[in-house]
Amino acid sequence: MTVPRSTLRFQLHKGFTLDDAAAQVDYLASLGVSHAYASPITTATSGSTHGYDVVDYARVNPELGGEEALRRFVEKLREHEMGLIVDIVPNHMGVGGAENAWWQDILEWGRHAAHAHFFDVDWHSPDPALRGKVLAPFLGAAYGEELQAGKIKLAYRADEGRFVIEYYSNVFPVCPVDYPAVMQEAPELAQRFSGLTTQPADQPRAADARTALATIAQTEDGQAAIEAILAAHAPDTPTGRERLHRLLERQHYRLAWWRTAADEVNWRRFFDVSTLGGVRVERPEVFEASHALIFRLFTEGLIDGVRVDHVDGLAEPREYSQRLRARLEELPAQRPEALRHGNGRTYFVVEKILARGEPLRRDWQVDGTTGYDFMNDVGALLHDPDGAQPLAALWAELTGRSSSFAEEALIARRKILAENLAAELDRVTRALHRFARDAQTTRDFTFTSIRRVVTELVVHFPVYRIYPVGGVRSAEDERYFSQALDAARASLARADHVVLEQVAQWLGGKLPDEAPASQPERSERSERTECPRDRTADRNRDRNHAQAPAGQNPPPTSGSQRRAAQTLFSQLTSPVAAKAVEDTACYRYGRLISRNEVGADPGEFSLSVEQFHDGNQERFTAFPHAMLCTATHDHKRGEDVRARIAALSQIPDEWAATLKQWSTLNTPLRRGPEGGHGETITNGDWSPGPAAEAMLYQTLVGCWPLTLDPDDAAGVHELAERVAQWQLKALREAKLRTSWFAPDEAYENACKDFLFDIVAPQRREGFLRELSAFVGRIGPLGAMNSLQQTLLRLTSPGVPDLYQGTELWDFSLVDPDNRRPVDYDQRREWLADIEAKGPPSEQLANWRDGRVKLAIVRRALALRKHCESLFAQGDYIPLKVEGEQAKHVIAYARHAGSAYAVTIATRLAAPLLDATSDVPLVDPHKWGDTSIVLPEALHSRALFDWLSQNAPKAEGARLLIRDALAVMPVALLVEEGVPKA
Repeated sequence: MTVPRSTLRFQLHKGFTLDDAAAQVDYLASLGVSHAYASPITTATSGSTHGYDVVDYARVNPELGGEEALRRFVEKLREHEMGLIVDIVPNHMGVGGAENAWWQDILEWGRHAAHAHFFDVDWHSPDPALRGKVLAPFLGAAYGEELQAGKIKLAYRADEGRFVIEYYSNVFPVCPVDYPAVMQEAPELAQRFSGLTTQPADQPRAADARTALATIAQTEDGQAAIEAILAAHAPDTPTGRERLHRLLERQHYRLAWWRTAADEVNWRRFFDVSTLGGVRVERPEVFEASHALIFRLFTEGLIDGVRVDHVDGLAEPREYSQRLRARLEELPAQRPEALRHGNGRTYFVVEKILARGEPLRRDWQVDGTTGYDFMNDVGALLHDPDGAQPLAALWAELTGRSSSFAEEALIARRKILAENLAAELDRVTRALHRFARDAQTTRDFTFTSIRRVVTELVVHFPVYRIYPVGGVRSAEDERYFSQALDAARASLARADHVVLEQVAQWLGGKLPDEAPASQPERSERSERTECPRDRTADRNRDRNHAQAPAGQNPPPTSGSQRRAAQTLFSQLTSPVAAKAVEDTACYRYGRLISRNEVGADPGEFSLSVEQFHDGNQERFTAFPHAMLCTATHDHKRGEDVRARIAALSQIPDEWAATLKQWSTLNTPLRRGPEGGHGETITNGDWSPGPAAEAMLYQTLVGCWPLTLDPDDAAGVHELAERVAQWQLKALREAKLRTSWFAPDEAYENACKDFLFDIVAPQRREGFLRELSAFVGRIGPLGAMNSLQQTLLRLTSPGVPDLYQGTELWDFSLVDPDNRRPVDYDQRREWLADIEAKGPPSEQLANWRDGRVKLAIVRRALALRKHCESLFAQGDYIPLKVEGEQAKHVIAYARHAGSAYAVTIATRLAAPLLDATSDVPLVDPHKWGDTSIVLPEALHSRALFDWLSQNAPKAEGARLLIRDALAVMPVALLVEEGVPKA
């Protein structure tokens, strides 16, 4: 397997194309990166800034430069002996607008479309208005309003001979079966479409008829006929509007207000995003169609590995991963000889959120995760456990909200399930209710009682999802399911316990042999209410469409129904966890927002050195090539923002006093309920409110640039604009006084006004000066956290990943702020300067500009290249630290053969740092007798610091910290004889 030494993530879009990435390859090579790591390269919705709204799996995105640009990029990489990892999106596609041909196909032909089974659509909705249709929740207001306003129109596409419904940028095809009804004003044209059905055999005839129509419509008479048809459906007259409405009612979709999706959508979405439709990649034909381009690019030698986005959204993550692994192992033999992998394995990682103690399943045959678990570990390590209780008490005192994140998360889960994912909850419940009706012992379990039970299981589910094997929960699954089961049992009335126990059995418990009372194919009532033209021979197979095992299409047995229900349940717990925890509770709870990150549990405040070592050793044993990240395109705060906010955990009393002082200082600037000054304010009913204000101060402390002067009005205003963008998203995601669903613009504007007031130029001698001074005081602590985090990522077991631009200080906020353009020219210039001046220690005096971080990244990556096997396969050895300041040090060694590399970092240094210190470095004498116990093999060897000119000498088994960290807060010790970079 070709394992990357390190990766650097590029966010590609039309403003930063593949050619732009190619222009930075020489910089990446100088930095020491072995592989570029690109966001999705398949064609996405026009203007997409992230690429996850794929509309065409078969083409490299033209906005990125297309396949030719990809080839130029790879050619440049190969010149520097570098590879390319690409992000792939098998779970969902963009379905808004009109660019997705697969989605347009099912809108046009319904269940008989060639791609009807490519998306996870419930064609048998219990709602008669949606039976055989898909909900199209893309209207900006209620259907009747938009129709009356003339915003929904019939249009004709002359180049295609096609009638469509237009609504702004959205296009909805008219089924050709309805063309005769549409073309009543031109019966001679309509004849070509008479007798058509939706059956696949008739669809080619429809295409031929459209081609003929396109030709005829170019004539003068044809144009007149088309104009008459469109006029007859014009929405500006009652007759035309009614006729247009009747036409819409006959289509395979129901146009609806976007707000209806939460309650009525009958197809799987990505989380609650109604412009992203779930793809049924578990079906072999869908798997091949959605991966064909990636497989071809791999065999041609253009890509070297894949990162799979949101693997938990898939029906069967295990089967998908195993299938992808098998295909990736088949392909290397077809690659150019120089690029063939030695053992046939291809680098393959998955985006997976893991709870504390939750393992990534080894039978998936992946190389690990994309690194959120490491980001969580190292982030928690930066926090002082002694700050947990006083900061939680401070949060509760200031805001009146719970000091427990778990309580906040539970409230958020209930809200998300009830308001954002109600349709998905109903779908799970229906699947279980159908199953209940098939057995005599459960036929009286009502839909409502099952819904109550499922609700409690979901809101108490401690991980993203389970992964039953053969329909049965594994021991690992059972560990988490039982937690949810116990909590649900405690929450539900006793009368529901029998239903709960049965549902638990259906969701992966071992069932006793039981013959169902009956298994009707479909009820007669269902048959009568279906649209006649949608009745097909495969109706019974469709009933159980909701996730058959890969490569199989089982008959509708109780086993397949049970597996379908399990899949639907897992595809509900996953988005509930993401939306409730990451996108709601994390914006409500603010003990320290440095722990409110993707993949983290804010309720877990800190991690001990021993726990961090345990995590690294587990990773080394199970997934030694997993990615290690501390910043991503999804992070809520940049890695150095989090590192600085984490420093507050070391000074909880000082932070509490500061926070209260600032709140008092800015009290006159608060807005009342109506958003104005001078209003009567009671019970915290003011803008932004105590919780939002406290989180705002943390954000300002975290992202204030180290070089920003309060007198720089333009610089402060630019920062305020960025923070305002974060604030708006944070307020809406919290879903308390405003939301994306129902924005309260008056409140939002009042919050923005408060922000700009407190940082206005006239406050430069007040709050601004205090803010800047406070950041100046804790800046060295934050920097030490940052450098510790950086070195641990670069030397721990796994593949270190750099997110674009984070080689310097990363004071970014949530997207789109964390996807701003990167100044590569500056980084290239500074890298050359760093190389000329020597080791990173030469940059410490000017640490505020971030060059010391860049220097550490470059030097550590150089060592990984010089000693590749040491870091790729070397053992991980925690080192014991002894002495009076032992808790302020973390140390470990990497060992392979006779080679060693020792990582040492300062941690939780507030008690050791002089109040007047302007450099992130502990005075050596303050370390006292603190020392590291070295492995016996290093007792007599000469060591030097790869990051400085320092050469600390061990005294037998002990290496004194005052010597090892004399000139830098971190050290990377190797033996003499390793070539210096």
